[in-house]
Amino acid sequence: MSIGGFIGHSAAHSRRVARLKGDRRQLARRTIAGLAVLLVCVCTISLTSGASTVSSGDLLRSLVESEALSARDRIIVIDIRLPRMVLGVLIGAALAVSGAVMQGLFRNPLADPGLVGVSAGAGLGAIAMIVLGGTMLAPIALVFGLFALPVAAFIGGLLTTLVLYRIATRNGQTSVATMLLAGIVLGALAGALSGILVYLADDAQLRDLTFWGLGSLAGATWIKIATAGPIIVGALLAVSFVARGLNAMALGEAAAHQLGFAVQRIKLIAIVSVAAAVGASVAVSGGIGFIGIVVPHLLRLAIGPDHRYLLPASALLGASMLLLADAVARMIVAPAELPIGIVTALFGAPFFLWILLRRRGVVDL
Repeated sequence: MSIGGFIGHSAAHSRRVARLKGDRRQLARRTIAGLAVLLVCVCTISLTSGASTVSSGDLLRSLVESEALSARDRIIVIDIRLPRMVLGVLIGAALAVSGAVMQGLFRNPLADPGLVGVSAGAGLGAIAMIVLGGTMLAPIALVFGLFALPVAAFIGGLLTTLVLYRIATRNGQTSVATMLLAGIVLGALAGALSGILVYLADDAQLRDLTFWGLGSLAGATWIKIATAGPIIVGALLAVSFVARGLNAMALGEAAAHQLGFAVQRIKLIAIVSVAAAVGASVAVSGGIGFIGIVVPHLLRLAIGPDHRYLLPASALLGASMLLLADAVARMIVAPAELPIGIVTALFGAPFFLWILLRRRGVVDL
């Protein structure tokens, strides 16, 4: 092949690559726009569905006419369902984005915030408060009152993360492999301590522990939103600043450093943000599984691994999936409701298994 032909072939190849990249970015933008529309629709379903139905037309008219809803329906929508919807959006976004960040940080599409012990640590704090709130932890319960359980869960998750980071960091360098292994060990230790506390619990406490462990949005209030909301929003904003860094770390930490990224700072922001988001979520909703691992994995297959698009898409889809699961939990056994963790496990586990069987080659990467 002549030099001119080679140059022409290379130029054509470069144009094709650029066109494919542009198409991928355009697909990601369209996907994000579609997910935003989906979230609006799901929020409407969340506000209008349940044991007491409210039509979407009445709900829309209530925005301009205060008398469109009866006093009873207004209480149900404004005081019960609206805070539940807002909390569901926050928690769904927090869990999904945390999963995407962990998968990018560990360069493993199966990574999950639970692997680094955050969820287990937060669960241990909450269980300790439920079981020991009337004895050893009575001073804390007295000081914080109704906020004692969320505070204990958040502190447990944060302390676990700080211990994890201290173990994995040496001479200013954090080993991702050490962090992953230490997180598994700390999670197992927190699980063992939680088991001891469950063994010491009485019958009433066991019922509370069972319901809390399965996860639920039933206790959503504006006070809980005011407590956990700023932490979750702050964490989501923080990880948005390390999206490019997570893209670079897909090439390896050495390559990311050579490209000019502050690898240690990226790790610190990612870990602390995930600890805050997951800790606050577990504090107010209990344990909700599969959102953090299924959502980012699905989106990575659909729009690619670019975290500039993956993180906002994960927030939107995670919020929608959690609200849909909550709507199913409320309607399937109405007027009672299932814990939302049961619904996410029933649908998430088989679906994720299907993904593994269909995408073995991708997972092996």
